[in-house]
Amino acid sequence: MGPKIPRPRGTRDLLPEDLPRVRLLEDTARRVAERAGFGEVRTPLFEDVRLFARTLGEASDVVEKEMFAVPRRGEAGGAWAFRPEGTAGAARAYVEAGLAQRAPFQKWWYCGPMFRYERPQKGRERQFVQFGAEVFGSACPEVDAELADLVLTFFEELGLSGLELRVNTMGDPHDRRAWGDALRAHFSGRLDGRCSDCRTRFERNVFRLLDCKVESCVDANVGAPTLDQYLGAEARAHFEGFLAALAALGREPVRDPGIVRGLDYYTRTVFEVHDPGLGARSALCGGGRYDRLVEELGGPPTPASGFAVGFTPTEAALEARGLPTAAVLEPYRALQRPEVYVVAITDEDRSAALALTRELRRAGLRADLDLKGRRPKGQFKEASRRGARLAATLGPEERAAGEVVLKDLESGEEVRVPRSTLLDRVRRLLGAPPA
Repeated sequence: MGPKIPRPRGTRDLLPEDLPRVRLLEDTARRVAERAGFGEVRTPLFEDVRLFARTLGEASDVVEKEMFAVPRRGEAGGAWAFRPEGTAGAARAYVEAGLAQRAPFQKWWYCGPMFRYERPQKGRERQFVQFGAEVFGSACPEVDAELADLVLTFFEELGLSGLELRVNTMGDPHDRRAWGDALRAHFSGRLDGRCSDCRTRFERNVFRLLDCKVESCVDANVGAPTLDQYLGAEARAHFEGFLAALAALGREPVRDPGIVRGLDYYTRTVFEVHDPGLGARSALCGGGRYDRLVEELGGPPTPASGFAVGFTPTEAALEARGLPTAAVLEPYRALQRPEVYVVAITDEDRSAALALTRELRRAGLRADLDLKGRRPKGQFKEASRRGARLAATLGPEERAAGEVVLKDLESGEEVRVPRSTLLDRVRRLLGAPPA
């Protein structure tokens, strides 16, 4: 026996008993997105590494420390990177499909795995799932409000309450430049008490000092210049329009000037959804407007806005509340149980049992049978253990008479049914509509 090979650090094996919860999150994402008129998009799991260097920034932690990159086999230079987030790939697909010219307004959603090489810990994994949505082609503040409302609806339909929608504005590029100059002047000469990351960020991206989570750095940010001092009239009007649209939707956001984005293509609205009960890892979602990203990727100037929800922190928030309930998960667990379990009385009946199982499956029923050579008693025991509702028994007598014995495993009642009417009888017992 060879040595065991463990799964990669920071990943999970999702076994059948784990998947009902995951499928609930996926189905909820699909339902709320499609109800709001978003079409699904699926982009590759890996992209040219330059895509993320350009969109996330060469100096970002993701690009510098967390990218899963591999060289291109048989090609000189360059590398592929497994996607660390979904917005860059969606924007690249939008540009490559020529949509900015022929159909600029697009509402997209996606759900799938992302990859970051970071230190695994509670709430952080190296392979994780994100639900995201992007809107291209509209500068209206109502777009930002719709996205924030959509993501809150996603959480509400999962049963999560007491969440905070935290909002801010990054202004327009000239507002940011003036604010950045003021921040550099303010923090210059005040870096000694800050963490090493902040001292590096000061030179590369001064805005990132404001979202550092180290307690001493948070304290050091008190009194720093705020964007409000430099916010232009157009950006201010957009933010006020965003707040008015949220109010019309019955949403009560919290203004949080600590929410910033360090890249130049981010403009105006930024927002996050937090679960205060999770402590330092409270962020469940991040979103905002990135009106300059499409242009950065070679397309024409195109306004855009979006968000991304992490399934890992969402699962932590659900677990903290004892959610989802067994009743909510029951429909998903039921899909793992056969509706009909076919029992062969003798070895000679096994081929006929296999054919009957296929017939039931092709009729749209969940059907299974014994594939371990058990005797009839063991087969009935396995049917009960698997949670089957009905057992369909085939023996020499039944085959000769063209019949099947149906047993209701809940009531114990048995009835002989002609093969010609078997499917209708099974559907009636299961409460399913006739074919």
